[in-house]
Amino acid sequence: MIQVLFFGPVAERIGKRQIDVDFHPGLRWQDIYGELRAHHHEAFALVSVVAVNGKRVDEQDDTLLTDGAEVVFMSAFSGG
Repeated sequence: MIQVLFFGPVAERIGKRQIDVDFHPGLRWQDIYGELRAHHHEAFALVSVVAVNGKRVDEQDDTLLTDGAEVVFMSAFSGG
């Protein structure tokens, strides 16, 4: 299971601070981003910071997720 956390205005627009996503081999944070963005376009238009397991990542970071990973999406000036 992948724990996905949302902070600040991103969480407000989604209406949740956390969801769980089923893990499968080959899953990347970009896959989760793309799926969620399709359903929450307004919220994901605000995303400017993404972190995986506490480390900030960018679009070029193609690291595969492991079961139990944490992915965080937030805007640049999010509060808790």
